[in-house]
Amino acid sequence: MNYMKKYSLLLFMAVAAGNLFAAVNQTQSLTSYVDPRIGSGDHGHVFVGANVPFGMVNAGPTQIESGWDWCSGYHESGTKIVGFAQTHLSGTGCSDLGDIAIMPAIKELGLSRQGLATTFSHEQEEVRPGYYSIVLPESGIRTEITASQRTAMYRFTFPEGSHHHLYVDLENGVDDELLWGRLTQIDPYTYVGYRVSHGWSNVQHCYFVMRLNQKSRLYEQSTLKSKRGEGLAPIYHLQVNSPNGPLLVRIALSPVSEANAIANLNAETKGGMGENVWDFDAMRAEADAAWNRELGRVQATFTNDRDRRIFYTAMYHFMVAPQTWDDANGDWRGADNKVYRSFESTAPKQCEIIREGDATAPKASTSESPVGNSKYLTTLSLWDTYRAAAPLSTIILPEMMPAIATTYLRIFHEQGKLPVWHLMSQETNCMVGCPAVPILADALLKGYVADSLDAMEAMISSLLMDERGLDDMKKYGYVANDHHGESLSRTLEYMLADWSAAEAGKAVLKAYPDNEQLRQAVEYLDKRSHGYPQLYDKRVGFMRGKNSDGSLESLEGFNPNHQTRPFTEGNPWQYLWLVPHDVEGLMQMLGGREIALQRLDSLFMADSQLNENAQPDISGLIGQYAHGNEPSHHIAYLYALMGQPRKTAKIVKQIQRELYTDQPAGLCGNEDVGQMSAWYILSALGFYQVEPCGGRYVLGSPLVKEATLKVGDGKTFTIRTIGLSDKAINIKRAVLNGKPIQRQPVAKPRRGEEGALILNHADIMRGGTLEIYMTK
Repeated sequence: MNYMKKYSLLLFMAVAAGNLFAAVNQTQSLTSYVDPRIGSGDHGHVFVGANVPFGMVNAGPTQIESGWDWCSGYHESGTKIVGFAQTHLSGTGCSDLGDIAIMPAIKELGLSRQGLATTFSHEQEEVRPGYYSIVLPESGIRTEITASQRTAMYRFTFPEGSHHHLYVDLENGVDDELLWGRLTQIDPYTYVGYRVSHGWSNVQHCYFVMRLNQKSRLYEQSTLKSKRGEGLAPIYHLQVNSPNGPLLVRIALSPVSEANAIANLNAETKGGMGENVWDFDAMRAEADAAWNRELGRVQATFTNDRDRRIFYTAMYHFMVAPQTWDDANGDWRGADNKVYRSFESTAPKQCEIIREGDATAPKASTSESPVGNSKYLTTLSLWDTYRAAAPLSTIILPEMMPAIATTYLRIFHEQGKLPVWHLMSQETNCMVGCPAVPILADALLKGYVADSLDAMEAMISSLLMDERGLDDMKKYGYVANDHHGESLSRTLEYMLADWSAAEAGKAVLKAYPDNEQLRQAVEYLDKRSHGYPQLYDKRVGFMRGKNSDGSLESLEGFNPNHQTRPFTEGNPWQYLWLVPHDVEGLMQMLGGREIALQRLDSLFMADSQLNENAQPDISGLIGQYAHGNEPSHHIAYLYALMGQPRKTAKIVKQIQRELYTDQPAGLCGNEDVGQMSAWYILSALGFYQVEPCGGRYVLGSPLVKEATLKVGDGKTFTIRTIGLSDKAINIKRAVLNGKPIQRQPVAKPRRGEEGALILNHADIMRGGTLEIYMTK
């Protein structure tokens, strides 16, 4: 080989290596940064198992223990597994689901919860997005799970020479009660069935098909009398032929029928597995690819691996819900428990109520949506998620927003009001306020609602009902404390919803200036939204419950650290600041900007002691600021709006460093269906929407070195920090597409004070670059 040939070969190899390195960087697996067990300890309540983004299926282990820390069916401290169920909640404060559990065995087991239970060890677990695996020590069976949108797939590897048994448990969910259930064998490989249960979701319908790769027979079943007297066969024992090779099981779900479950299974069989429908590894790869695709909506770099793990795990938890709750053909079970047929469905139409345009995406192509063509979603934890998860969705999930808006409007037409806390076609009415209103108003103001008048009707009608204290709002302008518990919290939540509807209405009136009925409603709600000063008790400096006769509740035994009757998962300290829609008015109520800032300082310096009756949700305390629960989440950003952004940076950084970790106890409170994670994501990117709607983001203290956000229509928005370090946490200046962002004016600023930096939603969605210059 002569010199030139040798040089050319070396050059080719070097270029090839460089190209390979670049390709590896470009296709780097973001799922490798996710640890789904973060939040499975303490009170995080996260789901641990296999799923895909926003999928109907959350397939994973259900433990024998029950109670508040087992709302998802799994906790780091659990000792035994009773089955692998196809549905689980994630991060909630109430328990339910755990539907259609299966358990493999090498011998006959007792047909009871205790009989099915088996010990396990975390050392034998492997968990990553779209995949769960564990070796059960008592049997030696390796259980692996993966998932698609409506289907779970299991691979059970039995010890060589052992018998193959499979148990199907329709009785034992997560703290619910079986009403009706059935398993029917239709051929040696296939079973269909359903589980109708009562729990947090009042009457939940879950239909399924289960297909095995080995022949089996239904050997025995248990018997049970339900509380309603029906005879049930809730636990089934299947004997499976025991050839060489693992037992593979595919289970597809439907909220509508067994037939639709079969259709869902068939529809998702074709999605990426080729002709071999039993290729577990191919389905696992598809799930991993789905997660990488959605996690890749934010490509971020950090100064350390810890922050990266926390960030991408937060992205993962944020994308567990809302969940798909319609079938592949578009059929769904409505909030009125009726079955609705899609326009595309070939099944006979039972009823149809969707208005023209309501099911049509106004902007984005549903082909790019992470939920595909789905237009009916569930697990709507709206009291939590309107604060950060919903605004974050409007930025990085623009293709999914039409499905969210359509879901809310369908539910409105089905049950006569917007959803409060919707779970599996059932309204739980959990939590206070009208939290769907700020989310729908935000979506409308950002251009994601096709029928603006329909949306306004839904919001206004929901706020003018006579239930849940809304009759008091019409009569008194507040919820009377002698009429309802949680009166103060209800009132403030209704007021911020009033404001949100009014803001949306003002925008709609520009298109319909002659709509006098809408104009009157907007004026009424706008006025009502500013009625909070009547609840302020100057004697103690806090807002308090007000009775129907106009008197404030008694001062006897008053302590602002105590949670009492007027408050929802909080106390006077935290609810003093729940006026995110009118920070200027809040400062005036407190006596001006300087006094408001002093009061804000006192919140973070107060004694953290709570009363014995305080709910455990009041957690993650810095003074009396409670990051473990949602009413506090905007408070750190109030400093910036009051002229002291350096204090916002200080508190935000303290929360990021102390209240989020990469350990199982890495969340300081319930994950709350993505809200805790969404706060972290937005704050790490450097901004937060304080107002309930409208898209004004207050800059805080970014954690990313650089982040590129996919904002739809092929556009990207890049955030780049200059000079970021552990000590350089304050923003000196921000430059958007080459132009400095001007600070908001501050009345009579003192030394060291300066206005907030505001980033508008439209600026993000146009694409471009935000350069943030950091300083100590």
